[in-house]
Order: sequence, then C-alpha cells, then structure tokens
Amino acid sequence: MSLLVLGAASAQNADDYKAFIKERKAVQKLVKQERDEKVSKEAKKYAKEGWKVTVGTLPLEKQLEKSFTMQYELDMNNSMPKYIRGEGKAISTSYDAAKMHAIADAKVVLAGNIQTEVAAIIEERLANHELGKEEAVAISNAVQVSKQVIVQSIGRVITVVECYRELKNKNYEVLVHIYYNGEMAAEAAKKAVREDLEQKGDKLAKELDELLGF
Repeated sequence: MSLLVLGAASAQNADDYKAFIKERKAVQKLVKQERDEKVSKEAKKYAKEGWKVTVGTLPLEKQLEKSFTMQYELDMNNSMPKYIRGEGKAISTSYDAAKMHAIADAKVVLAGNIQTEVAAIIEERLANHELGKEEAVAISNAVQVSKQVIVQSIGRVITVVECYRELKNKNYEVLVHIYYNGEMAAEAAKKAVREDLEQKGDKLAKELDELLGF
C-alpha cells in the first residue's frame, strides 16, 4: 500500500485520483443538454425527498446546475480543481441554527476533500524526487494530521446550494454545498503540512515548496 494513502473514509489513492481527474475532464466535455439532463434528474430527486429553497433564492435546479459546473471545473495548469466542495446537513429547531451547523459540518468534509486532493498530488510529485522511506513517511504523517489545521485555515467559502425541509416533528433539516478556491485550498494544506513538520524539527519543512511545486 502506498505511504501516502490516507486512513480517513474520504481518502483516495493515486490511481483513484487519476480516475477522478479523468472523470472531471470527461464531464467538462458534456454538451449542455446532457449536463442539463443530469441536473434536472438530480433536482427531481431532491424535490421528491421534500427539499425546497427559501423565498428570494435561486430555484433549486439552478443551484444544482451551478454546483455541478463548479464541481467539475479544473485548473488545466496543474490538474487541481478550481473549486473544492464540501457538503453538510444538520437538523435543529430553527432554520438558522440548522444552517450554521450544516455549514460547519460541510467545512469538515471540505477539509477532508482538500486533504485527499493534496495528498494525491503530493504522492504523484514525490515519485519524481529521490526521497528516503523515512522522509516519505514524515510527509505522509503530516498530511494525515493536517485536517484540523486545514479546517481552521479555511477562509470565506461560497455557499452554492442551500435547501431545507421541515420534518414531522417541526424541526428544520438544512443541506448545503459549499465551495472553496482550489489554489487557496492547496495553500491551506501546504501550510498545515509545513507546521507539522516544523513542530517536529524536520528539515523537510524548508524544502516543501520545491518538493510540492504549488
């Protein structure tokens, strides 16, 4: 098993990542009609499950269309996504409280996805450097413990999908899709890895920019 495969449920190895990138590129080539059909199908599924939007916001189908488009946008210079997504859902007696908790949960998922994206890129790029096993393990461990630091480093997120449903007990369930700029995500992850290496007095912290190349 590769040294940089994450133990978290959201982790993907390098082959999975390459397959995902390939999928993203394929989706980008979809004609508008095919994209709209996928979005329409998803919107019907949400509606059937009872999700609706608040007055004054975009219709759910339009929100999902934007989310779908952003999810598959790539920075063709480095194969990083332009945006990284996190999805969260929460229940509370008030709409605002449910929304706040849903966004907090989405940020945790977002951090995990950032961690996964960056870990795969790190794995691929470290293959081009002659690192010893101990050095590779040190970076692997730094990536694995970076999630909480990434959560704390995440700045302003974009809420693209926000919908809710009222439950039988009168509570509100809110679901959100949030997105974060890919370049800023990479910087947040690199910062987290560097901090962990520095705390351990590892000389690799000074070489990180050169090793990662982003």
